[in-house]
Amino acid sequence: MAYWLFKSEPSTWSWEMQKKKGDAGEQWDGVRNYQARNNMREMKIGDRGFFYHSVKETSVVGIVEVCALAHPDTTTDDPRWECVDIRAVEEIPRPVTLAEIKANPMLSEMVLVNNSRLSVQPVQPDEWAEICRMGGLKKIP
Repeated sequence: MAYWLFKSEPSTWSWEMQKKKGDAGEQWDGVRNYQARNNMREMKIGDRGFFYHSVKETSVVGIVEVCALAHPDTTTDDPRWECVDIRAVEEIPRPVTLAEIKANPMLSEMVLVNNSRLSVQPVQPDEWAEICRMGGLKKIP
């Protein structure tokens, strides 16, 4: 299983909105960055990701799971753009802020710390475990 981070402005698509989609999930559409698109092309069913509120909140707030492989993004007619579908799995008991992530030496190489603008990014297994720990999860999902 691989780990990822999905960034969204809460005013556009929030964790609450994602949870309301239930097991069916929702496509992660609107991505217009080749690196982010290529990351989605690498995803497998069952991969996990952090749901990250960007801009004002800047924190990891939930865990999602990839539930559909990369497919054409229905929000555009441009065939270059693809997306995956994700569904909510679990809420983070205590959101982990970007400031906390940047302050943690174990996370100094994390893509979020070094390329904070990338909207869909990989997360290393040790980074995943550390953020889960910081967020108060008893069991690493």
